[in-house]
Amino acid sequence: MTNVSTAQRRSLDFSRLFKAQLAATAAIMALAGAMSGAEAVWSALMGGGVSLAPGIYFVWRGTRRSPQPQRNVLNLYQAAMGKFGLTVALFALVFALVPPSNPAFFFVAYVVAQLMYWLTPWLVRERSTPNT
Repeated sequence: MTNVSTAQRRSLDFSRLFKAQLAATAAIMALAGAMSGAEAVWSALMGGGVSLAPGIYFVWRGTRRSPQPQRNVLNLYQAAMGKFGLTVALFALVFALVPPSNPAFFFVAYVVAQLMYWLTPWLVRERSTPNT
């Protein structure tokens, strides 16, 4: 029997979530390309990016470890606020600077990438932490 530390048990593998979001975005991009052409593909890519970038920020900011439990909670709150702010800012940037030519594929890609937060635990059967 292997002795696994608490830190190892608590470390999560977020790469599977991000891979699922990228795969979902790629599937929507392929569908957009088949149905509407290159401009729809670009719209779907932007929608997936608006979903993916704040999630990466949240993981980067929220998984910092501190010996003080209060600091860990503060990191999670700051990560959540930053994720929300980054999402709003990215939506504003996309619609102000590069308006999607096909908003339907933009929002479909965004929503499907967001659904991966719910679906990834069911899609991936193996545990993200080692067995104790």
